[in-house]
Amino acid sequence: MKLIDLRSDTVTKPSKGMMDAMMNAKVGDDVYGEDATVNELQKKCADLTGKEDALFVPTGVMGNQLAIKAHTVQGDEVIVESESHILNYETGAASIISNVQLLPVQGEMGIMYAEQIKKVTRPKDYYFPETKLICMENTHNRAGGIIQPLDVIQEISSFAKENGIKMHLDGARIFNACVETGIDIKEYSSYFDSVNFCFSKGLGCPVGSILCGDVETIRLAHKWRKIIGGGMRQVGFIAACAGYALENNVDRLKEDNDKAKAFAKILSEVEWINIDVEMVQTNIVVFSSSTYSKEELLLKLSDNDILLSSGSYDNIRAVFHLDVTMEETLRAGNMLKELN
Repeated sequence: MKLIDLRSDTVTKPSKGMMDAMMNAKVGDDVYGEDATVNELQKKCADLTGKEDALFVPTGVMGNQLAIKAHTVQGDEVIVESESHILNYETGAASIISNVQLLPVQGEMGIMYAEQIKKVTRPKDYYFPETKLICMENTHNRAGGIIQPLDVIQEISSFAKENGIKMHLDGARIFNACVETGIDIKEYSSYFDSVNFCFSKGLGCPVGSILCGDVETIRLAHKWRKIIGGGMRQVGFIAACAGYALENNVDRLKEDNDKAKAFAKILSEVEWINIDVEMVQTNIVVFSSSTYSKEELLLKLSDNDILLSSGSYDNIRAVFHLDVTMEETLRAGNMLKELN
């Protein structure tokens, strides 16, 4: 029986079409700015997000951290949601690279509101750190792929502009939100000074993310990419994968969202599983068990050729992607349903 790997949407393998794009890429030395495929990708992503420029980077973490570095100086404060990726999964990088302090705001299912941000924004007194940046995550990983409501983004953005505070979007899975809501990435991006999104998740690439912003933000990010060892050479081979993904794999993300909802519906019929089906909005499902510990349940599933990952606290996480079919999705749900 085929293994069903739902640990993450990062486990996908490049398709034949993507491999063909890789093998036919026009490449050069990107450190010299001579890789035509990278240059084309960066321009395409800047246009997609409505920004002036873009920078191809190896990882989403690097993209987020370069944005923080570009928008702050040491001693500044950055507001983040308490369950955000930047706070929980980036190994304290903001304190190491940018020497800034992260101020967590406890949101509701990953959503922090303007009134909460207003309360924690620092006065201008010299003995406070300066509130310089607000980071939002869309979709929100630890909250189970929750989509940030557009009106919430708009209100926070208005407050930030009025107070000279920059805005950064960790949009690792932003296209999952776009296909679900019908809101274009350019609309989401318009409320932020910088936007980072990943190619190596639902878009199915082996590696790569991109940071988009104004010319000065990208200039600083480019310099710091080099400083922290992110300068790459004939990287057009993987940039070609990203270009292929943007052309072929965006609209199909709706299938992943639908698979997650189908899986969640099956789980909702199991008495010993705790899940809120209404909160499953994109391709991530988080749930817990009132019968098994997280470790026990993960082991039982693994013994049945189903791989899931550990979520926050007592939660288990299942992530749906292009290498898992709807049939396999239903089989995984029913297998879990039949556990005793």
